[in-house]
Amino acid sequence: MAITDRDITSCLESIIDPELGISIVELGLIYNIQIDEKKISIDMTLTNPGCPFAATLAGNVEQAVREKFEGIEVEVSFVWDPPWTLDRMSEAAKKHLGYDC
Repeated sequence: MAITDRDITSCLESIIDPELGISIVELGLIYNIQIDEKKISIDMTLTNPGCPFAATLAGNVEQAVREKFEGIEVEVSFVWDPPWTLDRMSEAAKKHLGYDC
C-alpha cells in the first residue's frame, strides 16, 4: 500500500506546538510533503523564524514519521517562503486561540 500525504499528516496531528498548545497540522505549519519509495521529505515552517522550539519540533516530526513508516528515510526542512500567516490555521485552531472566524 502506498503512503499518502494524508497518512503523513495523520501521524503529525499529535505533535503540539509547545507555545500555542495546538497541533502543528492545525496551525498550518506543514507546507509540503514529498513521498517516494525510500524517502519522505517534509517542508514545514514556524509561526516565528526565531522560535526557540524549532529543533524540537523538527525532531518530533522526524521521529513520528520514522516510527510510523519504519525503514524509510525522513528529511525535515524549514522553509520561510511563503511566510506563515493566521490564514494557514484551521478554523478550529483559530477558535481555540480566540480569533473570530
